Parts: sequence; C-alpha cells; structure tokens
Amino acid sequence: MYLLGYDIGSSSVKASLVDANSGQCVASAFYPKSEAPIRAHHAGWAEQDPEAWWRYLALATADVLDQSGAGGDDIKAIGISYQMHGLVCVDSDLRPLRDAIIWCDSRAVAIGQRAFGELGSERCLAHLLNSPGNFTASKLAWVRENEPETFARIHKIMLPGDYIAARLTGTAATTVAGLSEGMMWDFAENRPAQFLLDYYGIPSDMLAPVAPTFGVQGEVTAAVAAELGLHAGTPVTYRAGDQPNNALSLDVFEPGEVAATAGTSGVVYGVLGAVAYDPQSRVNTFAHVNHTAAAPRLGVLLCVNGTGILNSWARRNMAPERIGYDEMNDLAATAPIGAEGLSVMPFGNGAERVLGDKEVGASIHGINFNVHTQAHLLRAAQEGIVFSFAYGMEVMKQMGMALTTIRAGRANMFLSPIFRNTLAGVTGATIELCDTDGSVGAARAAGIGAGIYADHHEAFASLRRLQVVEPVASDVAAYREAYERWLTRLP
Repeated sequence: MYLLGYDIGSSSVKASLVDANSGQCVASAFYPKSEAPIRAHHAGWAEQDPEAWWRYLALATADVLDQSGAGGDDIKAIGISYQMHGLVCVDSDLRPLRDAIIWCDSRAVAIGQRAFGELGSERCLAHLLNSPGNFTASKLAWVRENEPETFARIHKIMLPGDYIAARLTGTAATTVAGLSEGMMWDFAENRPAQFLLDYYGIPSDMLAPVAPTFGVQGEVTAAVAAELGLHAGTPVTYRAGDQPNNALSLDVFEPGEVAATAGTSGVVYGVLGAVAYDPQSRVNTFAHVNHTAAAPRLGVLLCVNGTGILNSWARRNMAPERIGYDEMNDLAATAPIGAEGLSVMPFGNGAERVLGDKEVGASIHGINFNVHTQAHLLRAAQEGIVFSFAYGMEVMKQMGMALTTIRAGRANMFLSPIFRNTLAGVTGATIELCDTDGSVGAARAAGIGAGIYADHHEAFASLRRLQVVEPVASDVAAYREAYERWLTRLP
C-alpha cells in the first residue's frame, strides 16, 4: 500500500512514493533534470506554462512507478505540494487561458500597494492579516486591467496546486489555506474576502469551491489513469503551498513549533495559535494546513532574500579560490563567536519585507585591518544571516508566538555547524534536523486525508530526526552580545 506525493516547484516537479505501513520513501524522481524555464517578457515578470508542469509530473510518475515496481492500484491516495502565490486562469474546460503568473513575478506590486492605501491598512490587516501585496488576487487584478479579453473568458482561477489537482480529477477546487495565501480569505468573517474581490472587480464565482485540506478533494479520472499509469478513482486527499507543506513535512503543526529553510532564500515559518498580524506587515500570515475557525493555526512566514546568495558570494569572493562549502565552514569556525566585532548585513538581494520592503543593501561593519581575516568575514556572514532570522522571529514573538523548537532538513546552510549553533544560541530554541522533503511530506499528508493515518502523530511517527542541536549555555552570552551589536548597525 503506497501513498504518492507531488511537489510542483518552479524549478522542477518531484514525485515520491511512500510505503504507507513503514512511512519510508521507496522511490522518488524529478523533472526536468535541468532547471525548468521561466519566461520573463518584461523586467520583473515571471511566467510558466502549466502544461509543462503536467508533462514533468507525467515523467516523474512513470519514473517512480518503474523504480518501485508498484502498480496504479497499489496507490491509495495522492497529495500535492505546490509553489505558492501563483495564478492559473482556466476556461470552462479547465484549460489554461495564458501562462501562469508565478510567485516571483512582481508586476502587481503597485496594484497591491494602491489597494492597501485605498482600502485602509487597518481593514486589510484585520481581515486578510496582510497587505494585499503582490499576491494572487493582485495578479488577477492586473489581468483584469491589462488583458480584459482574457479576463472575460476566465471560468475559474487557481493556484498551481489547484490546477494540478483539477487535471488529475477533472474537478475545480481550492482550500481555505490556498485562498489565504492569495489574499482571498477573510479571517474576520471566515469566508472569501468579498470586500477585496469587489474592490478589484473580481466576480466571486471565479473562485473554485472550497475543499478540506485533508480529505477527498476529487478522484483520478479514467483518462488520466490511463495516461499516468494510475488507477481510476484514486483519491486526491491533500494539497498545500510549499511553505506550509514544508512545515507539515517536518511535523510542525502546533503553536510554538517552527520550520526553517536556508537555501536560495531563508524562510522561518512558525505556527501561531490565535488570529493575529504584525501591524507593520513585516511578516506574512496564512492559514496553516490544520487551521480551523474554532482552533486557529496560522503560519507566520519570514523570508530573507539575501540568505543563499550571500553564502555563495562569500565563498566566491571571501574564501580561498576553489574552496568547497565544508572547507569554508571549517575556516570560518577558526574565528570566535561574534567575529571579534565584525558584523555583516545580509540584505543585498533586493527589498526585504522584514525591513518594511526597504532595499538597504548588504554591508560590512566594524572591520579592523589589524585583526580581521578571511575567517572573520566568513563567520560574520553566516552570523549575519542567522541574526536576520532572529530579528524576524522577534516580530513573531511580538505577535504572541512562543518559539520552542525549530525543525529543518539537514541541507543547505543547516549543514554548517556555525549556522545551526548560532541559531540555537541566539534564539534559545532547540533545533531538530530531519530527513524529509516536500513530496514525501505531501504523500504522508495524503495518508491523513484518506484516513489511513489517524492523525499527524501517526503519519509522522517514522520521521527520522538526524540531529538535535541544543543551545550551549556557556556560549549564549557571546551570541547575544554579537546579535545586540548587529542590531545597533541595522539600517
């Protein structure tokens, strides 16, 4: 008995097949093998062909079935994770009318800013928990303003995961969590955000019906089953955006638990047990996968754009030539905590929401030519990234979140002892490094939605914790001193 999970990313589509009894991944595959193309017809635009996602999904499905020897009738449920904030416009046959406007497209920034000003910040934050921003609703408003012929033909609008589910099942549906990530869910009214739809001139019937995050959302059609080698009637029982799904994959469900990633961007995603928002909108707040009106579970998301690019820039420009990341981390570790007064601001990759959408740039502070070496610079760069995480986590605390545990995959910057020890030391949280990924998490979640697992405790009982990092009491004061110094130099 198997569970199939898909992760629809902007770089690739990954499929994983999980043994429902053991919880272990038995096969995984991703396509394309080189990064999927993103079309940028103008500066700041980013589009992808939804049909390409489907082609990649078909290839990945065939691959995992071939690797495992499983038949379609061995798969009991399907779960979907997907790139957040995208817009797919479909006609009455559920076929795309244009390329999808994806998460990193910035064309709707001005539209969202105008809505925030005209509707009022207090109203938007109280109902949406965020500014309308450059999210899905604002992207749809851009289509209405700039492509009226396309807008007039729209039957339903979908997030990327909604589109893939519709291709599998022939049924249009979305979730409360999906609507919230698109700024189309009103938390005060517990229904779609009619006031924003009216402001943007979006008919409410363009939204797909709401299905539960966990539960039968549709069944694989006979035609799709024949195309993919699946079994007709297999239920799709879970879908969620990539960041909520990453948290789920790490068994992060309850208030105070936090998921983190530190790859291209740095993301901290913490669960809050009450409906709240940051008055300055420095973090984003969405419905988490297990949110209900009766028992709120909100995902508060901090994103630091300069994370991975600073680390790679440091390796290319601060470290000895041709050095690898492990060797770079070893060299950085020869400098003491706090890098003897050196501080690095990791904000050199565009505007940062946590700084009020200001573009302050990266900078190095306190350099002493008689003291500081490559090792100091490399350590200060990693500490600067961690301190930016800690700064955003302070915003989360102000919203009422008690940060106790941070879970992450043992990958990217979490491979660095400096990075993870600094994060534990400055936040006081325990860090658990786990063996999982988004498609595996989606497969396990499908088991919850299908009733194969009683709850998330059972679904993630086999999640392997590879390493636990506790704050070192003797080092905490040094980390805090370095962080406080970093704060005084924050632009």
